Amino acid sequence: MSRFAVSVPPLGEAALVDSGLELLTEEQCLELLGSAGLGRIGVSIAALPVIFPVNYCVHQAAIFFRTAEGTKLHAAADRTVVAFEVDDVDPVEHSGWSVLVIGRSELVSEGQVHNGSGPPPVRAWAPGQRDHLVKISMDMISGRRIRHEVQPD
Repeated sequence: MSRFAVSVPPLGEAALVDSGLELLTEEQCLELLGSAGLGRIGVSIAALPVIFPVNYCVHQAAIFFRTAEGTKLHAAADRTVVAFEVDDVDPVEHSGWSVLVIGRSELVSEGQVHNGSGPPPVRAWAPGQRDHLVKISMDMISGRRIRHEVQPD
């Protein structure tokens, strides 16, 4: 049984929907999530969706990124449910994939970072002071990939 609330086919069983859109397994989603490094966090401000790019790392079934004071930090401090998305596209081949995580955001204390129970170091790509480490739990995970059927000769 998966630890995630979203049900996906077992590894090796591709589920095609809409003639070429493949639902990814949990294992495939986690592998792709761990390979990207740059994603987008979606939060709500006054009931309106807002999306921010962040670089991140995955550690022990959670997503970690650094941020400064502001919207992302306030969402984490309030343990807000957020969306996190990563993707990759090939505009020449018209292919790509997307992984979506839904989870609760929270601040990671400096004590957790320094005593070794925190994630591997993650540094923000953007310049400026980004001292706050945020963790997103992976409560739900899903993914899709565009698949082109191979035409027989």
